[in-house]
Amino acid sequence: MASAVGKHTQETCDHMMDQLYERIALPYPDEKLVIYSDGNNQYEEALNDLYASPCVNYGQIIKIRKQGNVIEKLKRIVIGSPDLSEIETTDIENSNGIFRERIGRLVRKTKCFSKLKCRLEAALAVFQFYWNFMKEMDGKSTPGMVEGIIDRRITWSVFFHTIIKYD
Repeated sequence: MASAVGKHTQETCDHMMDQLYERIALPYPDEKLVIYSDGNNQYEEALNDLYASPCVNYGQIIKIRKQGNVIEKLKRIVIGSPDLSEIETTDIENSNGIFRERIGRLVRKTKCFSKLKCRLEAALAVFQFYWNFMKEMDGKSTPGMVEGIIDRRITWSVFFHTIIKYD
């Protein structure tokens, strides 16, 4: 839904959360925005700036590591009342792993790194578009189709021949 390239700062988090705010329907107390993250506290400030707290369920999972291995997971409710048993970050960790596998610029110790931040952001945007609107997950639909954003898969031909208006 949203991503930001940069260090773990409030500014980077705010940039990503602003994208999320623009891309999703506003949450309501009976249809809450549910977000789970690691122990970075920047999300709490960004969520409080953008959304009313009755409309958000936000929980954190903090992984305690010893010699690189996770030995304990601490879960905490930050905003609202998310179910503690559901607080996990495995979906985003899986997405990050897929990014590292499939985008050469993100492979650790790669020779094809981006010299300019804007080029890395562009590469991420193209991959996310491909993943959400072109790649069929179950042989029939894309994530964008499942979410009701589009009604058919986008082809590379449509992608390359569509004129995009930039702000």
